[in-house]
Amino acid sequence: MKKILSSYLFILAEFKGFLGFLNIYSKDKILIFTNNFEGAKAALVKSVLIKRGKRNRMFLHLSAMTLLTLGVIVSPFIQDVNLFGENTGFSFAQSENESLITTPDVFDTKLSEKPRDKIISYTVERGDTLSSIAKRFGIDENTIKWQNNLRSDYINIGDQLEILPVTGISHKVLRGDSVYTIAKKYSANAQGIVDFPFNDFANPQTFSLVEGQILIVPDGVPPKEAPRIVRRQFFAAGPVEVGVSGFTWPARGTINQGYAWYHRGIDIGADVGTPVVSAHSGRVSEVYASGWNGGYGIHVFIAGDNGYTTLYAHMSGVNVSPGDPVEAGRSLIGWIGITGRTTGSHLHFEIRGASGLLNPLGLMQ
Repeated sequence: MKKILSSYLFILAEFKGFLGFLNIYSKDKILIFTNNFEGAKAALVKSVLIKRGKRNRMFLHLSAMTLLTLGVIVSPFIQDVNLFGENTGFSFAQSENESLITTPDVFDTKLSEKPRDKIISYTVERGDTLSSIAKRFGIDENTIKWQNNLRSDYINIGDQLEILPVTGISHKVLRGDSVYTIAKKYSANAQGIVDFPFNDFANPQTFSLVEGQILIVPDGVPPKEAPRIVRRQFFAAGPVEVGVSGFTWPARGTINQGYAWYHRGIDIGADVGTPVVSAHSGRVSEVYASGWNGGYGIHVFIAGDNGYTTLYAHMSGVNVSPGDPVEAGRSLIGWIGITGRTTGSHLHFEIRGASGLLNPLGLMQ
């Protein structure tokens, strides 16, 4: 009996020793593996970061080929699977008497509606005119002529034309230039230069420029051209008449900048301290009484009784609180200022409907 107990204790001690050795061995192997893995990962990351530009195309090609290969492999299995159930009413098969009918423009290439962020080059094709090219790219003919130094409307097939992303002019920044001097030179609005989303600034808050950079000046004209600035006067100090859409003007001033795809509102220029009234009746939904606030500065949102929401930005101060009821043309909500992303005193005014941001002039005229 003693011999059996002694053997059992011996085996138990050996097993415990084996487990201890296995534990140490496993930890050591795991540590070696993790060190090797981290080293390989660090080397790969370093290689990708240092040569990401050189290897970017290779990665894109490999990714595309991988996706295509997976599609080829998986498609036979998906082809016969009805993903919509038995009675969906969808049928992808054609009978023997059916034919595939296509419209004449099925192979036409259509220009993307995505806003262009830079100057592009266009090769003149047969049948092109300055007018047709301008209409195609959504700019005016003079913009093409100014950018390409054309003295007439005559163009030849094969000519290379530089096309700006918006109507206006481009400017190469010189030493000492600022958005204000550039705007003055081209009879444009400094705020319009700042608001164009693809213009870069060394400091977005001070609008500092880098010598040599290309700046887009929306609605700018060459110094030798006659200015085309149109200032529209309107009155909005309440009480005033409210239109059939339920809107009235929120301030007295001039329209410095209109509605565009990159500027979803209008800028009403006036002196600091000019009163701002509610453009429609409703209730104050949000008030931002200080701070940068994404460039809006001090601003107010009003949820209207007519189903629209309005925004009043760049104010110097507010006269309302969230939840306050307001009446169109009568309720003072604040005063025009220069807070946020602005080059001068004005009110940035937006109207938002169920479908998104709308052109205020379309509802207020």
